[in-house]
Amino acid sequence: MSRTSASPPTAGSEVSAVPAGSDVSVVKADSALTHGLKQRHLSMIALGGVIGAGLFVGSGAGIASAGPSIVIAYAISGLLVMFVMRMLGEMSAANPASGSFSVHAERAIGPWAGFTAGWAFWVLLCVAVGLEGIGAAKIVTGWLPGTPEWAWVALFMAVFLGTNLAAVKNFGEFEFWFASLKVAAITLFLVLGVLAILGVLPGTDAPGGANLRGDGGFLPNGSNGFIIGLLASVFAYGGLETVTIAAAESENPVRGVAKAVRTAMWRIALFYVGSMAVIVTLVPWDDPKVAAVGPFYAALDHLGISGAAEIMNVVILIALLSAMNANIYGASRMACSLVARGQGPKRLGRVSSGVPRTAVLVSSVFGFLCVLLSYWRPDDVFPWLLNMIGAVILVVWIFIAVSQLLLRRRLEREAPEKLVVRMWLFPVGTLLALAAMAGIFLLMLREPDTRDQLLATGALTVVLAVIGVVRQRRAAAVKN
Repeated sequence: MSRTSASPPTAGSEVSAVPAGSDVSVVKADSALTHGLKQRHLSMIALGGVIGAGLFVGSGAGIASAGPSIVIAYAISGLLVMFVMRMLGEMSAANPASGSFSVHAERAIGPWAGFTAGWAFWVLLCVAVGLEGIGAAKIVTGWLPGTPEWAWVALFMAVFLGTNLAAVKNFGEFEFWFASLKVAAITLFLVLGVLAILGVLPGTDAPGGANLRGDGGFLPNGSNGFIIGLLASVFAYGGLETVTIAAAESENPVRGVAKAVRTAMWRIALFYVGSMAVIVTLVPWDDPKVAAVGPFYAALDHLGISGAAEIMNVVILIALLSAMNANIYGASRMACSLVARGQGPKRLGRVSSGVPRTAVLVSSVFGFLCVLLSYWRPDDVFPWLLNMIGAVILVVWIFIAVSQLLLRRRLEREAPEKLVVRMWLFPVGTLLALAAMAGIFLLMLREPDTRDQLLATGALTVVLAVIGVVRQRRAAAVKN
């Protein structure tokens, strides 16, 4: 398979200087985009990307299944995510591109791999935009009963469509403030939680280890409960990849990616593992509120914080709106990059004033279509769509790991100075991460609730891979 899908530049071509190992089409596409994201934007996108609605809401089901051992589950899955981000950071710092892992997969494996990873991720982001819009609308209609959900979704879509159609700095400003609010909220939660655990928060008594040992102990539902909690924790980490996509439009892509990746460890440990430890120490894992309303609400309510439910609704709403904004951005940049590499319809890749406006519009429309499907066909089409994207992030991680495994040696030979971020324990670390991903796939096949997701995602991946291979062979035949 060819290393890239584009021919080298000739004298007098539009790209006068291309870094070693770079794809000409990638460089041309990214140079058409503006570099309006400042370092503070990129830093906060990286920081806020860790804190999603999955942490605030989805972690409740994991705690209800795994009990206090959810802390270990999040630590294990967090370690895997750190390895994935380190691999992605190594490649993105060496060759920043708005197509991120799709570009790296194309360089390492072949055009079909870039096509498969890129379009699978695009579908994931677009469907996620619809889901987040629905979730945000439900919160607002709870405050304003009688107002239609679809109208709120349409309003949110219009706002973020406008944000992403304008200059990229507007997206950066929105995400900067969204992320700042999320970081402030979870930091305050952790401070209050630690004070309560120590027994120095007024009106609270130190719980000690009672909630960690009681009601069935640290592993109340045995290995099965732990496995369910582990799977729930893996999928709570989505959103970290956006920073490597955004880096291509920043003032200093290499520095931005390197900084984001190097701080990923403490961010994951503090926000995910730390918050889970605080919650299961403060609140009995089998408290009905943990799964029904959310673990953060349950903890705040346990501490006697008045208006805990409304506080968490505001925080979750901010997280959902932030995710909508980031996913429209990520989907549009991925689509633009794919088209620039000849992997999609040319009209989708049109860039105007440094913004891929057609891709932004199409990505938003696809997201709103998912919302309509949730109303029109809630019993068949929409659940099928959700299952189809259920394990896409794992597929993407596998492409990242395989790409890094192949590209690392190439970089060491051709451009060792570009290895400003290095994967830990290479190649053992990469192989261990791949083994862990394979193990997660096996665990998903074992569990009835996740088996359908895995099979549907597998079908999507196979279809895209077949299309990608056919396109690659046709392109090769035309060249020959």
